[in-house]
Amino acid sequence: MIPAPYLLYLGHSTDFVGIKTSRGLAEFRRPDCVGEFRHDDSTLTLGLPRMTIEEGAAAGAKTLVLGIANSGGVMGGDLVGDAMAALNAGMNIAAGLHQRLRDVSELAALAREKNLQLFDVRDPPADMKVGNGYARAGRRILTVGTDCSVGKMYTTIAIADALKARGEKADFRATGQTGILIAGSGVPIDAVVADFISGGIEALAPERTDGGWDVIEGQGSLFHPSFAGVSTGLLHGAQPEALILCHDPSRSHMRGIPGRALPGLKECLEANLQTARLTSPNVRAVGVCLNTSRMEKVEAEALCRRIEAELGLPCTDPIAFGVEAIIDELLCTEVSRPVTTASS
Repeated sequence: MIPAPYLLYLGHSTDFVGIKTSRGLAEFRRPDCVGEFRHDDSTLTLGLPRMTIEEGAAAGAKTLVLGIANSGGVMGGDLVGDAMAALNAGMNIAAGLHQRLRDVSELAALAREKNLQLFDVRDPPADMKVGNGYARAGRRILTVGTDCSVGKMYTTIAIADALKARGEKADFRATGQTGILIAGSGVPIDAVVADFISGGIEALAPERTDGGWDVIEGQGSLFHPSFAGVSTGLLHGAQPEALILCHDPSRSHMRGIPGRALPGLKECLEANLQTARLTSPNVRAVGVCLNTSRMEKVEAEALCRRIEAELGLPCTDPIAFGVEAIIDELLCTEVSRPVTTASS
């Protein structure tokens, strides 16, 4: 376990989506976060006290979490310098980047000298097996997306919590660095060698006979040229009974690929269902979750109603409106009220 409390790193970031790991911890592990560290050119905040490295250490932070993401997951010189300062201040370092902390020689040497730890969250288990696709007992839900970073983790956590509130057994199964930091366990599936992706998910959500649900965090998108391979392996390994489609309606193009349009919701949902049928022939869609944080409430509710009419499925923003109608659909119970007015 990574020692808490945490100082959350924003650095020089100006991309709201790029700080999703720090933002996720601030959202779901807030009592464990003493503050945020950012340089003057960063326009972002998590609503936590802004602290220097030294102030964070004095406030009791045991670990600096480098909770930012960039294309390729590499560390620049500024980030390494800030991590060195945190080690000198007595803090451990945690990161979920593809480039490992332990592979940065100066960080590894200083951590040894200070008797501190480097936590590489994106390290997959060493004993991965290839998937076999054999039917296994258990009830599994997988979130999928029109793009990467559209709210799959938030939706997955919301669904798991809502199921538990209904008296169901449910476990959030993390597959990305942010989810793993929140849950304390999981498989960083985009760091697994391609042949072992489906097997990694079979191990993350193995056979289950207690009637409970494994709610599995999706990654990437079948329609994103950079990440479709991970999404495909997830669909096959999860063997989901149900899919929930996630979408950010404010996106003008695929993340990181200007000029490449997002797929239509119906097109994306059908492609995911077809891919999932290889190992889960009876898979079904149970809802659509939107990130409407950049929309007015009335506009967001109207969009949800339009999508519900178009797809015949409940549509909601899990943070703004809740997920009760999707849980009703999942459990095949009567929908008691429109999900889009849950916050009224």
